[in-house]
Amino acid sequence: MHDWRLINSGFQTGAMNMALDEALLQAVAKGTSPAVLRFYRWQPATVTLGYAQSVTTDIDLEVCRQAGLDVVRRSTGGRAVLHDNEVTYSVIAPSVSGLFGRSVLDSYRVISEVLQKALLQLGLSAKLVPGRPRGGQLNATKAVCFSAPSQYELVIDDCKVAGSAQKRHGQAFLQHGSIPLELDLDLLGRVLKTNINTEMAGSLDKVGWLNRWARQALTVTEVETCIAGEFSKAIDASLRVSWPNADELDAAERLCREKYAHTDWNMMR
Repeated sequence: MHDWRLINSGFQTGAMNMALDEALLQAVAKGTSPAVLRFYRWQPATVTLGYAQSVTTDIDLEVCRQAGLDVVRRSTGGRAVLHDNEVTYSVIAPSVSGLFGRSVLDSYRVISEVLQKALLQLGLSAKLVPGRPRGGQLNATKAVCFSAPSQYELVIDDCKVAGSAQKRHGQAFLQHGSIPLELDLDLLGRVLKTNINTEMAGSLDKVGWLNRWARQALTVTEVETCIAGEFSKAIDASLRVSWPNADELDAAERLCREKYAHTDWNMMR
């Protein structure tokens, strides 16, 4: 049985959430931490941008300011995500362990299969979309992460209900993802400037959230618990409840201050 850490870091700012993910990735890559399954939440609600996105082109910063949303750039690729009432997970593990296959696409598949089993356990008819390379999307939909499925992502009634992104560091990888329980489509549309782009507005019809289909409203805790159970079974892992140690917290606070909370990082595109 594999020894993993289970970290539920609760509510954090967008910058601190991204900083903790990177600090834990560094620790796993250095071998000072075993693999990690982490859950976290957002206070305030946050828009995250993919590493290569344009702030000015892809989101409306004034709408974000008026709505009290944090804006932070991820270290991973992909497109903009509005994080609020959702399950957010990260898997941080050695890329050479063999648990997640040999390729980036293999690891997406293994993790997505775990998420699918959890959603099926919760009574949701989630399907796995076959993996395909990112890119090739219509320009009109490039800003919104949930507008089109890719890389073994999950759909219900052809609507995407989970978005994930990944990066590699040394011999370790970080995959984090978002599974909305509820979603304010009107706010998302205004953040993504769909009022001036009718094609992008139409793409929001393919955005999903779990409680749209749940027989009874699910809570974040219920979904987290189910994912952790399925994850433990799938990779034969003993999940030890943990918390970032002093060195990891120091690294995260430094990354938060010098990178993720810094204007130069967030506005660099």
